[in-house]
Amino acid sequence: GDARVRGQTGVLAERRGSYPFIDCRLLNNTTLSGEIGTKKKVKRLLSFQRYFHASRLLRGIVPQASLYLLDEDYLGQARHMLSKVGMWDFDIFLFDRLTNGNSLVTLLCHLFNVHGLIHHFQLDMVTLHRFLVMVQEDYHSQNPYHNAVHAADVTQAMHCYLREPKLANFLTPLDIMLGLLAAAAHDVDHPGVNQPFLIKTKHHLASLYQNVSVLENHHWRSTIGMLRESRLLAHLPKEVTQDIEQQLGSLILATDINRQNEFLIRLKSHLDNQDLRLEDAQDRHFMLQIALKCADICNPCRLWELSKQWSERVCEEFYRQGDLEQKFELDISPLCNQQKDTIPSIQIGFMTYIVEPLFERWAQFTGDTPLSENMLNHLRRNKAKWRSLLHKQHSSNRSSDHSGQVTGSQEQTLNEEETP
Repeated sequence: GDARVRGQTGVLAERRGSYPFIDCRLLNNTTLSGEIGTKKKVKRLLSFQRYFHASRLLRGIVPQASLYLLDEDYLGQARHMLSKVGMWDFDIFLFDRLTNGNSLVTLLCHLFNVHGLIHHFQLDMVTLHRFLVMVQEDYHSQNPYHNAVHAADVTQAMHCYLREPKLANFLTPLDIMLGLLAAAAHDVDHPGVNQPFLIKTKHHLASLYQNVSVLENHHWRSTIGMLRESRLLAHLPKEVTQDIEQQLGSLILATDINRQNEFLIRLKSHLDNQDLRLEDAQDRHFMLQIALKCADICNPCRLWELSKQWSERVCEEFYRQGDLEQKFELDISPLCNQQKDTIPSIQIGFMTYIVEPLFERWAQFTGDTPLSENMLNHLRRNKAKWRSLLHKQHSSNRSSDHSGQVTGSQEQTLNEEETP
C-alpha cells in the first residue's frame, strides 16, 4: 500500500513539474538554475501553444523562425537518412543537425509509422507529435550526454534490435511500441548527475524513492505524467493503459546499471538452459529489457568516430559533477575526478566490465547475426584504440615528469587517432 501511494505521489508531483533538479544551494551558480526550471514549467502549462505549434508542423507550415534553418535541402537530407534508419552506422549527430535539434521527435514519428503503430493503436498524429515534443523538451540540452540526442540514439539502436530475426518473429505491436517509447523516454528529465550525488545531497527525489533506482523511477514517473497529460492513449481501455504504464516502468527500471549483474545472471541462465520461450509474453518482456539495456550502453559498439564523441560527452558530464562536488567540499565520486580519471581509462573499464559481458550474451541470443558481429568487432577495435591512447598518455606523462612540461610533439601524439 505504501509503495503504491509513493508511486502515485511521484506521478502527480512530476506531472505538476514541481521538482527542481538539484537541491538548490548547490546549483544556484550553475546552468541548472531556477529560472530555467520556471520557464519550463510555464511552457509545460501552455498546452494550447503546443497543440497549435504541432498542428502547424503537421499541416506543413514551418514556423517562421526556423525557415532559414529547415530549408528543403536539409529536410531532403534528413528524409534520406531516415530511409537508412535501420543501418548500424546511422549518424545521430548529423541527423540532429539536419532536423534542427528535433532528432527525437522526427525519428519517433517515422518509426511509429514504419512499424504500423499509428494505424494499429488508432493514434492521433497531432497528439502523438505533442507528446513527443513534451518528451524531447523534458531532456536537458545543457547536459553533454544525457540529452535528447542520446535518447534518439538509444531509440535508433532499439529499432535495430527489434528487427533481429530471433526477436522480430515473436514481437507484437504492443511490444514494439513499448520498446520504442521506453527507449525514447528512458532518461527523460535527467539532471546530469548520478544517484549517489542525489543521495548525499539529500535530494527530495532520493527521499521519495527511498534511494532505490532514484533516477530511473523519476524517468518512468515523468513519462507516465506526460502520457496522461497528452492523452495519447486516452482512447484505449483503462486496463490496457495501466498495463502499458507498468511495462514501461519495468523496462525503464531495467536500465539501472546497479542491476546489471541481476540481468546478466538471469540471461546467462536462460541461454545455458535454452529455456527462453518467446511465445510467452513474460520472456518477450525480459528480452525487451535486455534489448533496452544494450541500446542504452551501445556507444562503444558504434563506429569509432561516433563512439569517441559519446565517450567524450559522458566523461565531460562526469567531470562537471566532480567539479560541483569539489566546489561544495563533497567527496568526489568515482570517475568524476578529471585529474585522475582519464577518458581512455574510464572507457576501457566500462567496456571490459559492463559492455562486453552484456553484448557477448546478446550475440549468443541472436545467434551471431551480422549486426551482433559488427557491434562486437567495433567494440574490440574501439577498446584497442583507447588502450593505445592510454599508453600514449602514460608515455607522455613519464616524459613530462622528466622535463617538467609536455612538448608540442608529445601533445600531437596524444591527439593522433591512427588505428593501432
